[in-house]
This record gives sequence, C-alpha cells and structure tokens, in this order.
Amino acid sequence: MRAVLNNVSGWAQEVFLVDSCSKDETIDIALEFGVHIVQRTFRNFGDQWNFALRQLPISAPWTMKLDPDERLTDNLKKSINSIIKNNSTDGIILQRRLWFMGKILPVNQSIIRLWRTGNCRFTEVAVNEHPIVNGKIINAEGYLEHHDSPDLDHWIIKQNRYTTMEAINQYKGGALSVIPSFFGTKLERRMWIKRNFWNIPGRYVILYFYHLFILGAWKAGKVGVHWSHLRVEVYRMWEYKKYEIVLTGRLPIKIPSESGNKDPRVTFID
Repeated sequence: MRAVLNNVSGWAQEVFLVDSCSKDETIDIALEFGVHIVQRTFRNFGDQWNFALRQLPISAPWTMKLDPDERLTDNLKKSINSIIKNNSTDGIILQRRLWFMGKILPVNQSIIRLWRTGNCRFTEVAVNEHPIVNGKIINAEGYLEHHDSPDLDHWIIKQNRYTTMEAINQYKGGALSVIPSFFGTKLERRMWIKRNFWNIPGRYVILYFYHLFILGAWKAGKVGVHWSHLRVEVYRMWEYKKYEIVLTGRLPIKIPSESGNKDPRVTFID
C-alpha cells in the first residue's frame, strides 16, 4: 500500500480506497497519505467497483482504477497527462506489463483503466470484472507495471480463491462479462473462448504453448516456462472444482474470511 501511494503521490488529484476490513496496516498507511477511505463488506469484484463509482464523492474529471500491486511508470504518467490535456477521448487504454518471481515477463495486456468520471460501469461478475466505457478510447504510452504477487505462495493462494469463484459462477450459470461472440469485439471474443474452452480437445497443451510462444513468455527463460505451466494449472483447477461441484452436488466449503474488525476511524457502508 505504501509503495502504490508513493507512486501516485503528487500526480493523482485525489485517492479513494474501498477497504474490506483488512487486518494489516492498510488503513494506517492510507490515513497517513490523506486517502479518502470507506470500509465495506466484500461481495464480489464487480459489485465492489460499481459501489465505488456510484457512492464515492469523486470530484476529479477523470477516474482511474488502480490495484495495490500496480505501479505507473513516469512515461505512462506523462502520456496520460498529455491525453487528458488534449481532451480528445473518453477513455484510455494502458499497457500492463506482468512481473513474476521478481522478473519482467514479455507479456503485455491492453486494459481500459481511465475514463471521464461518470462514464463507466463494471460488469456485474464475481471475478475478472471489466469496465464498460462509452465513447472514443485511445492508447497511452508507457507501462503499468503489474507486480502480481510478492511470492509464489501468495500467488497460489490468490489463484485458488479466484478459481473457486469462477467454478461456482460457472456452475450457477452466472453471466459472463458480455454476450460471447467469436466475431465481435475483443472482449466478446474473449468471452466466447472462455465459454467454449472446456470443449476443446487438447486444450491444456494448446493453452501452454499459447502462453509460452504466442504471448512470448519463453523470452523470460525458466521463469517464463514456470509461469506458462502455472497458468495452465489455474484453468485445470477451475475445471476440476467445477467437476467436483457437479459430482457432489454441493458448493465448496467457504474458507474463513481474512477480514478484520471495522475501523472506527473511517466510515463503514454495508
């Protein structure tokens, strides 16, 4: 938290934090930086982000979604400033560069992360939510560095939770981010693949080579090979969990929440 707040200090007009009653020093550090904080029970990712857009008193003309494990390069900040100054777009796409085991992976993701305040909503999904922004959208230069996890143990715990949420959502027939379409937009095509992936013969071999060669993870050497293997295992866990739910007829036993108590120094909104 301290690192990400240092990263945007003096650049962001205002910073907001929606905290799910964390047990660490998150609130202490955020208060130190003058962050506007509210606490709220976590339901799912789409719900939490839509709450933030609807309820937070955002006064800046532009809003940016930023996770605690992300950092803006100086070049990206300058590019964003230039785009906003030109006032010629409604949303901005960033290139997010992945880090794994402390090393840069040659794997970039194009993601919408900035929009004119009030011009965005998030897809109402349990995990892997997407922003829906209306109007013209252009690309910024520079990188948003994604330090996914401090170590592999943390990464595995996070993926375990994500795959459980995805398996439950799939079992319940939960909606995808958008209506899947192979010939649609990039997001619609991605949802088509997400829906039909499970019926593809040899899907895990294809997925491994996709990450290793198409995305270019091989350029990171052994780290890239390990990452490609683990990305396959994430999908395999998802499939096995869904199979277990169907086989047993019950949902996974919920892992006890890591949330702490409400902090009396900040507002709690249920």
